[in-house]
Amino acid sequence: MRFLVYDRLLGIGDDYWIEDDTGNKVYLVDGKAMRLRDTWELKDSQGRVLIDIHQKMLALRDTMVIERAGEPLARIKRKRLSLLRNHYRVALADGTELDVSGKILDREFAVEYDGELLAVISRRWLTLRDTYGVDVVRDDADPALLIALTVCVIHLAEKEREKDDGEDD
Repeated sequence: MRFLVYDRLLGIGDDYWIEDDTGNKVYLVDGKAMRLRDTWELKDSQGRVLIDIHQKMLALRDTMVIERAGEPLARIKRKRLSLLRNHYRVALADGTELDVSGKILDREFAVEYDGELLAVISRRWLTLRDTYGVDVVRDDADPALLIALTVCVIHLAEKEREKDDGEDD
């Protein structure tokens, strides 16, 4: 399964469709404006909320929280001491951990569970500007969760990039 995620989705208050590789609208990312924290809802094509995504308030490191039906599903935060690559730890509610790592400059990430590849998030194989591709490798993977992880990782990586650019000024 391959999906297209538009980088513009980082705009709070903006809504963007995520399409499959044939151009069908599969998920809607509904950005919630006027909130104290960055917040999105991931909806299916019929408008049903599948996943809530928000930034955790009062955390030492930027942390994103994913919930399904009001219940915690995952928590994403950057690992410490990852200088040349972005590394994020995804703690699922069932105790499982996923690892998301990627090249900062190339904007390419891999989602792994116990060393096994679940999905690749990349701009490399796309010609569309400001678009990430999410290639779900395993058939038994939860595509909505992987799309939500993509939203979180892109958001956290862009926030880090903005901080780094601000320090260079």
